[in-house]
Amino acid sequence: FEAMAGYMKIVVGLGNPGDKYADTRHNVGFKVIDTLAEALKTDVRKRKFGARVGFGEFADKKVILLKPWQYMNRSGQVVATVMGFYKAGLNDLLIVLDDMALEPGRIRIRAKGSSGGHKGLADIIEKLGTESFSRLRIGIGQSGKEDAVDFVLDKPAKTERLALGEAIERSQEAVLCWVEQGIEAAMNKYNTDKKEN
Repeated sequence: FEAMAGYMKIVVGLGNPGDKYADTRHNVGFKVIDTLAEALKTDVRKRKFGARVGFGEFADKKVILLKPWQYMNRSGQVVATVMGFYKAGLNDLLIVLDDMALEPGRIRIRAKGSSGGHKGLADIIEKLGTESFSRLRIGIGQSGKEDAVDFVLDKPAKTERLALGEAIERSQEAVLCWVEQGIEAAMNKYNTDKKEN
């Protein structure tokens, strides 16, 4: 995989490594990467950069799928290393993560912005020294009375699973739209309140 500006896209799903966390709300970013790997007929088992990495192609672009294999709040160094290695531009990076501020199943794409309290995203912003990169947030809902940490590290309730499953599918489509057509197109198409758009 050689770096070619504009012809390589890096998609990073955030989560925590290990079976203990596999099906938790905090790991929806990993789940999106897994579905993308299936769609691009690759896998994300290769170990490189302190991550699990997959290489695919879509719309005449090389696509790197990345799951940082560190705890969530230490995701930044992996991302910075990969960006440096491939000499990738910020507009070629998309971070996929969970978001408690969105109701379960909603997705929201933005070209830049703060971490919103998400420790994985905060670490990436710190290590890259900028907030100017795209991110796709997947709603996991509010914790209510439960402690936020316990909530995100818990498995979703049955009622949420269907909505989250649909959100993961839509996120996969949104990522491929971003790869092919860019951030504006992905935002216009997927930042709707209607599920059918």
